[in-house]
Amino acid sequence: GKLGRYPPWPGKIVNPPKDLKKPRGKKCFFVKFFGTEDHAWIKVEQLKPYHAHKEEMIKINKGKRFQQAVDAVEEFLRKTKGKDQASSHNSSEEKNRRNSSEERGKQSAGEEKRKASLSEGKLKKGTGEGKKRVSSVSSERGSKSPLKRAQDQSPRKRGRPPKDEKDLTIPESSTVKRVMTGTVAGFKWPPSVSEPVKDSDPHFHHFLLSQTEKPAVCYQAITKKLKICEEETGSTSIQAADSTAVNGSITPTDKKIGFLGLGLMGSGIVSNLLKMGHTVTVWNRTAEKCDLFIQEGARLGRTPAEVVSTCDITFACVSDPKAAKDLVLGPSGVLQGIRPGKCYVDMSTVDADTVTELAQVIVSRGGRFLEAPVSGNQQLSNDGMLVILAAGDRGLYEDCSSCFQAMGKTSFFLGEVGNAAKMMLIVNMVQGSFMATIAEGLTLAQVTGQSQQTLLDILNQGQLASIFLDQKCQNILQGNFKPDFYLKYIQKDLRLAIALGDSVNHPTPMAAAANEVYKRAKALDQSDNDMSAVYRAYIH
Repeated sequence: GKLGRYPPWPGKIVNPPKDLKKPRGKKCFFVKFFGTEDHAWIKVEQLKPYHAHKEEMIKINKGKRFQQAVDAVEEFLRKTKGKDQASSHNSSEEKNRRNSSEERGKQSAGEEKRKASLSEGKLKKGTGEGKKRVSSVSSERGSKSPLKRAQDQSPRKRGRPPKDEKDLTIPESSTVKRVMTGTVAGFKWPPSVSEPVKDSDPHFHHFLLSQTEKPAVCYQAITKKLKICEEETGSTSIQAADSTAVNGSITPTDKKIGFLGLGLMGSGIVSNLLKMGHTVTVWNRTAEKCDLFIQEGARLGRTPAEVVSTCDITFACVSDPKAAKDLVLGPSGVLQGIRPGKCYVDMSTVDADTVTELAQVIVSRGGRFLEAPVSGNQQLSNDGMLVILAAGDRGLYEDCSSCFQAMGKTSFFLGEVGNAAKMMLIVNMVQGSFMATIAEGLTLAQVTGQSQQTLLDILNQGQLASIFLDQKCQNILQGNFKPDFYLKYIQKDLRLAIALGDSVNHPTPMAAAANEVYKRAKALDQSDNDMSAVYRAYIH
């Protein structure tokens, strides 16, 4: 929920309310966040020692609330340190005092902290246990810290602890030891900023849609291979498993990969698959485009059906719904090569009805289907930095892991077939509408005697600043409309997004207006130029 979107925040491990069950399938602690009334179960791998990361976090978070939280931590540490030093002079006397105070029910500073974290003001019984933990470090009675006890209760076999647990180990001789083994203070890191597993590709994260009863959609990021666990709530979450990477590079799948369609996006994708050591067979409607990839080590397929029949997983990336259907259903098409176990991944940006129809015919022949349209452009494709939106067969999504890592920086799994198509159209609708607005602003500046360059400089200093804004404005200022994303394709995506709105009777007036401007640009022969050439539709 809300906590999943928080920045890294200081907190401490406390006893949960007695009636609050620990989530199944997760190694986690109950954390109270300093400076707030928030508390939550937080997984071990999302906890970092406070002292080690304090300076870094203060640089990142400049907000007043965050500073107040840090001040609260420091005050807590000072109180705890003073108490520990006093208690270490006479440990047996301290023990007697603790026991008697427990009987009398008096509250220590530690108990007050715990009380703040409990809902409805109910204090957990037996809070004396907490006091023992705090002072046990300085009196050296050997009482276990909550971290140690949690490890002992874990079903994990004896042996070397995982890396994430080692991150929370407290150095013997530090001030941190005195404080953190009692109530472990540290930063809760949201998944999106968690450190990558050692030796993993630092640029790539998987995201899995977790559909819970809460209104907010929750994503949990992991790096590399997925370990999927079902929780009590029926929601699906994913946790980091061992990395498939060796020395930061990707270990390619041993499955044979096919690729159909070598356009602006497909060409970059295939190059990156080959670079990362995948075995790839290629096909394109105009065969000459295959030559370059044959030289790079790809094999040549004569027809889509032949590629599918000789490969384990075949990807396709073509222009529009008609091309996607023809590729599957046409002569010597994909469907003719499908037999039980064959896998087909359609990366084209099409409408949900088209992709659902294709999924049905593939699955009816015993094949496995995944839709995986990509957000990006030719440059991002070449750089292997695409964003992949996938839906359909989740097992196939996992089998594509090394391929997605080679071609992209992030992938999202969005559930059933059709979801990725809808999401992709919405993303491109926003992007296409924004591009038209940029062009409209630049031309209005020009006709009212304002400097277009100064407008760009102002925008780049404001909240709209982005790589997209800067690159597209530069295209316009330089008159360079070499395609990075074809104008005809963004107009197609706007048209399909408007139709998506129609299907649920949802108004899309901004997209409809932008679509008209792109249609005007197409009439002016700008179809095969970059989407930024929509600027020319505004020139009188």
